[in-house]
Amino acid sequence: MDANCTLVCCEEEREDDKAVIVQFSNGNLRNTQQLDFSFYKNVDETNPRKKNRRMLVAESQRLSYVGSNFGTESLKCNNLCKYYVGVLNKETMRMEVHSAQLFNMQPVIPGESSTENDTSQNTDLTYREKVDSLIEAFGTNKQKRALSSRRLNQVGSEALQSAVAKAAHSIIDQKGLKALQQEVVQSQSGVSHYLPPCYHDADTPQHVYLFDDILSPVEYDALDAAGSKMAALTPEELQNITDGGCQSVVRHLESLPREGVARERQARCAFYLLMMLKLARQRHINRKFGQEEGCPRIIHTKLMRTFTVETFNNGRVQNVVSTSMRVKMAAYCLALLLHMGDMTSDLTLLHRDLGVTEKRIVEVAKSMGLTLVRHGCVKGDDGATAENRLATLVLPLVKYQPFIEIRKRKKMH
Repeated sequence: MDANCTLVCCEEEREDDKAVIVQFSNGNLRNTQQLDFSFYKNVDETNPRKKNRRMLVAESQRLSYVGSNFGTESLKCNNLCKYYVGVLNKETMRMEVHSAQLFNMQPVIPGESSTENDTSQNTDLTYREKVDSLIEAFGTNKQKRALSSRRLNQVGSEALQSAVAKAAHSIIDQKGLKALQQEVVQSQSGVSHYLPPCYHDADTPQHVYLFDDILSPVEYDALDAAGSKMAALTPEELQNITDGGCQSVVRHLESLPREGVARERQARCAFYLLMMLKLARQRHINRKFGQEEGCPRIIHTKLMRTFTVETFNNGRVQNVVSTSMRVKMAAYCLALLLHMGDMTSDLTLLHRDLGVTEKRIVEVAKSMGLTLVRHGCVKGDDGATAENRLATLVLPLVKYQPFIEIRKRKKMH
């Protein structure tokens, strides 16, 4: 049976007198003779937060271990409770009880960053990055999937921004700043994609919107027979065209030149304008469109490809004039009327013939850089006058500022 022993509590001990108890994080130590222990303390003894810092180093031929009582690798139990170790004297059978502190020995692998470097890096992280690291370590599968998706989107947005910036610099170098500013004004109006090609650096108004961009030479020659037929219309036939809602065509046919190339040109343009106005009023276009008027095949194909969109209805492909195509048609009609009317066009008659609002046709005219004026004209037999809005192409083109509507807040009573 073991002999009895007595406990003796040591008097007040200093920090340096505390016993050291170590534990190794990667296993138990079999032979203590193979390790050389070194104990270090902080040299700054005036700082109350640093004077008690201790570091224990154990070195062997294969690996080194480091433990400390501060930092993230230290054991928090040293601050929560006190530990004591008993030393038994077998001769006197007295056991001395000393204060102790625990050290968790971590292996140090050459090449890895130290704890202080990791700590300094963690302090530089933002709140979002710290939360992301917590999600990676302890988050649910749903949170981890959301984090991965957000990081992929972030990488995609950064790549997109760099690509857009590179493309913007190349476009600025190619087109110049003034041309881009004019394009921005047109794009803000919402109809810039449907305007005919515009040459801002043209010397004459006739070269701003070229006639060949509206009617190519081949298409113009194909309108020879149709133009001759338009020039030979009787007053009754002109009245039928007026009743059909094509006053812009009748206005130019009534003022045809007497003879020569100018008369042929005006008559051919009038026929092409008549076909565009009739097409704008059609909801569904069939294959027989324009046959009664003697529309050439090349003109019919041009109208279908330029001013209609294909849709599927009851298993068949049909051509339809959409709202955007009607805006495009208004722009091309306006450009054609400028060439027919000495760079002046009546917007009031045109918006009635196309079946669009006056606000929309004015918006198209502003996008084309035209000058807008009001002109009084006689309407009816009673002599009543009405103001028609005219559009004129004058160099330099007018740059209109986009109108921004400011809504007033309703007062709460």
